Amino acid sequence: MLDTVKTLCYLSGVSGAETEVRDYILEYVIDHADKVETDSMGNLLVFKSGRVTPERTLLLCAHMDEVGLIVTGVSDDGYLRFDSVGGIDRRVLIGKRVFIGKERVPGVIGIKAYHLVSKEEEKSVPKVSDMYIDIGAKDKKEADAQIQLGDRGVFEDNILEFGEGYLKAKALDDRLGCAVMLELIQEELPCDTWFAFTVQEEVGTRGAFGAAFKLKPDIALVIEGTTAADLPGVEGGKHICRLGDGVVIPFMDSGTIYDTELRNRLISLADKNEIKWQTKERIAGGTDASAIQRSRAGVKTAAIAAGLRNIHTPVSVANISDLDGVLKLARLFIESVSEGF
Repeated sequence: MLDTVKTLCYLSGVSGAETEVRDYILEYVIDHADKVETDSMGNLLVFKSGRVTPERTLLLCAHMDEVGLIVTGVSDDGYLRFDSVGGIDRRVLIGKRVFIGKERVPGVIGIKAYHLVSKEEEKSVPKVSDMYIDIGAKDKKEADAQIQLGDRGVFEDNILEFGEGYLKAKALDDRLGCAVMLELIQEELPCDTWFAFTVQEEVGTRGAFGAAFKLKPDIALVIEGTTAADLPGVEGGKHICRLGDGVVIPFMDSGTIYDTELRNRLISLADKNEIKWQTKERIAGGTDASAIQRSRAGVKTAAIAAGLRNIHTPVSVANISDLDGVLKLARLFIESVSEGF
């Protein structure tokens, strides 16, 4: 599965421009699924039959999109103005290398030279409106020949395994969830299962609304990457969760109070099968669960996740053992639904 995670993280899929990721996933699943369709939002919906048809319709969900940038203008001297797509701390933008549009035009994010910065300006983080993307164009005409307004920008896609089982990449949120579902789709499943690879999660869980309304699940499991802050200077519960401490089984986040029955079932499965797990020690973040849970008359919804340091940056970090745990627990959850718990 690790190779699949890496491949997915290399792909570009900023919210609203997930085509490259969707095309890869479609090619991956086409020979393993019983039904595949793309809805009007761009969600990829995959059905795979299992050994039994459960009484309750089961949906697994992971989002394809990633945070990034969008081009909003071009200056007369060829620099690109831009804004963020999704929640990005502007402090991480300065000096980063990016790729723009389908042609992956390379560029760098710059700001006013330090020698020109006032003492007052030194004390604050520049606004995004004060930054620019330099693509090496000499003027607006040359820049316009390479990009269009609305083109998305993605962070540089270097991937690194380091330390004792750590992985650094962009877009681990939520290509790791997509990789888990791809692994499951290749397997013989214990029961019929729908898989939704959703769009535009990072800008308000927009794709999941339509997917859940169409598929009408009774039970949903969202597979995610979630915020970890196990860093120097961050103490106690402010860590939220810790890399290497196992699968995160949250009870609540900023958008969802997770179903108690399903959460307890996940905990029981983890304990029985010696899968390390933890929970979030702070109410933070949100997932597609917030949309799925409120679809139609409501959906029983749970989530499992791998903790990520530096989430929504070019250097998100995961622990590979946590990813393996997420896959194992998702597999066990499907088996549990097949048994009609």
